[in-house]
Amino acid sequence: MNKITLYHGSPERVEQPLLAKGKLTNDYGQGFYCTEKLELAKEWASAGNNNGVANCYELDTDGLEILNLSAPQYTILHWLALLMKYRTIRLSTPIMKQAHAYLMEHFLLDISQYDVIIGYRADDSYFSFARAFVSNEISLHQLSRAMKLGELGEQFVLKTQKAFDRIRFVSGIEVANAVYAPLRQKRDDSARAAYRAELEAEDLSGLFIRDIIKEGILPDDPRLQ
Repeated sequence: MNKITLYHGSPERVEQPLLAKGKLTNDYGQGFYCTEKLELAKEWASAGNNNGVANCYELDTDGLEILNLSAPQYTILHWLALLMKYRTIRLSTPIMKQAHAYLMEHFLLDISQYDVIIGYRADDSYFSFARAFVSNEISLHQLSRAMKLGELGEQFVLKTQKAFDRIRFVSGIEVANAVYAPLRQKRDDSARAAYRAELEAEDLSGLFIRDIIKEGILPDDPRLQ
């Protein structure tokens, strides 16, 4: 059996995760969102003003269909297409509307066949990076750099009942809001500061979304790697 340890930060103890409770507008749609990093789960558990719980689980991955967006055949634009499908984003300019249409047509993956998805987590500050890219404000290289600024790592998302049947609650670790809420804010502030630095350092020779659309760049283009 292939088992991995996952954590889910929450205001409460979650011994029995339920597929139906997940929000439809999360990064990859409805599902149960976890991380392999305990410290990140503790920060996520500190989103409100009260103490939270870092729930620990064991997931048996045998027989599960897993989509890993970090695999070589995928690019950051595959991740971005999924993000734009599920997260609410206001398409306020013509270039944003064109970018949305292009990503949906050429980079959106069919995730219905997968039980688990592994990919970037888009906290609010990181979602602003994605918005800046589709607004043609930052290059593909800057977007790739920005997504690594806060060391959020990857999130594991359980998407099907088959996956939910394979997860087992291990323990609930109490999280002190007074300790982890400031750490969460510090991570966000650091990411935003680094992002502003990226904006000021113009990437004049970089690949922007307008270039991708104009040149008809497709997923197999080596410039996307």
